[in-house]
This record gives sequence, C-alpha cells and structure tokens, in this order.
Amino acid sequence: MATLKSRMVGSIAILTPRGYLTGGEETDELERAIKQLAEDGNKCLIINLSEAQHLNSTALGTLIQAHSGYVRRGGQMKLAATDKRIENIFVITKLSLVFDSYPTEELAIASFAERESV
Repeated sequence: MATLKSRMVGSIAILTPRGYLTGGEETDELERAIKQLAEDGNKCLIINLSEAQHLNSTALGTLIQAHSGYVRRGGQMKLAATDKRIENIFVITKLSLVFDSYPTEELAIASFAERESV
C-alpha cells in the first residue's frame, strides 16, 4: 500500500503522506518525492498532512530540509490540513513561525495565486 499520494494542480505539486511519519520507509518515500520535484524544477509545493497521524523529529527534519531547499531556489513550500496534534508539534517547536500552514488544501492552493498577483 502506498503511503504517499502525489498530484499536480497547475504548477503546484501536492504530496499527501499517509500514516505515521517516523523516519522509516514512509519518511524516505516523502523525501525522495520532494527531491525528485526539486530536480524537476518545481517551485510550488504543498504537503497535505490530512492523512498523517504522527510526525517525529526525523519527519520534521525532512520537512525543514525541504522547506529550506525550496526557499533557496526561490520557491515556496506550504503545509495544509494539519490536525490539532500535529499542529501542536509545530507550535511547540516554534516551526509554526517557519512554515506557512493552511487549514485546507484549497486555501493553500489559493495562497500561491495571491502571491503571484502581488
């Protein structure tokens, strides 16, 4: 069973990891997908966490590394649909100050359009 769904909405890549992101194969799969998008020149990424049940420090490290890579290349990475438990991890670690996070995937997609019109 795949632990990661991937799709494109225009130029925006959306990755939806499923289950527990605790540094095993599922986290490696997410990391590989992000790396492939970067190699393909993608500049707009949304990580939809609606199907993720848990993140540990390894998964957070993967997200931080991806975020800094996107920023370095002039792109943006955003989070969408984090549940309260996962959102609390970002607040406690102060990563909520680093990541743009949106309550729904639709709002995250719309935020890219807003940036382009500024």
